[in-house]
Amino acid sequence: MTQDAAHPLPHPLTGQPFPSPVPPGTGWPEDPAATDTPVAHDAAAVRDLAATAEDVDQLNAMASVCRACERLVQWREDVAETKRASFAGEPYWGRPVPSYGDPRARVAVIGLAPAANGGNRTGRMFTGDRAGDWIYAALHRAGFAEHETVSTAGDGQALHGVRMVAPVRCAPPANKPTPDEKAACGGWFDREIALLTELRGILALGGIAWQTVLAAAVRMGWEVPRPRPKFGHGVVVPLRTPDGRDVRLVGCYHVSQRNTFTGLLTEQMLDGALALAASAGT
Repeated sequence: MTQDAAHPLPHPLTGQPFPSPVPPGTGWPEDPAATDTPVAHDAAAVRDLAATAEDVDQLNAMASVCRACERLVQWREDVAETKRASFAGEPYWGRPVPSYGDPRARVAVIGLAPAANGGNRTGRMFTGDRAGDWIYAALHRAGFAEHETVSTAGDGQALHGVRMVAPVRCAPPANKPTPDEKAACGGWFDREIALLTELRGILALGGIAWQTVLAAAVRMGWEVPRPRPKFGHGVVVPLRTPDGRDVRLVGCYHVSQRNTFTGLLTEQMLDGALALAASAGT
């Protein structure tokens, strides 16, 4: 038993004590899993369990307890136990971070992976770091987010018509998942995109998100231009699903601090790319 498991800390909103990492089904806000949610221990199990999911809520529950990638499990839990000094008095989620937003979304926002002291701490995508501040503010300006700011899971935020999905759901060391880790998590990703049956636009934040979407589209039998289009901010690619839906892929520089601090990505640029994705199919 770790020191944190022996001495739970209060959740910053509810005050309920939790160990770090948080066991499933113990009352953490927005936790989709239960104590008996099945756990994947390798990539094959990810694919098998994902195929059984009948909706995104069921998929999220299974993904949020995944232990398929040993390196990522070790890292996310080590960070949850040691913590950043500024968050030493609160528990860390320390598990795969669920997708977030409307289960009937027309627009998907694709990132990369949770931040070690952001989503890995709060239990929600793009929550608890500056990148999240940018994307939620943009979603609020566009009318998709209930609130302009976020703090942690359970803070009252809600998304309408938009869903956030990560190619890799665990915080990786140095923000760099390996090819095998991305491939393993692809089982969750592919199934979630397939379950979003009203999807019309996809905003890919960065080159890895872009490549992930195109590779997943090919695996799922979508029509994808050849050769595969290269990532660029504002680049638009038409895709078509096997059931005849047109889906617009839009590239956008990632909302990382490096990009926003240097001006490579501005609020106007982010708003413009989001508008392109949101206008698909209208």
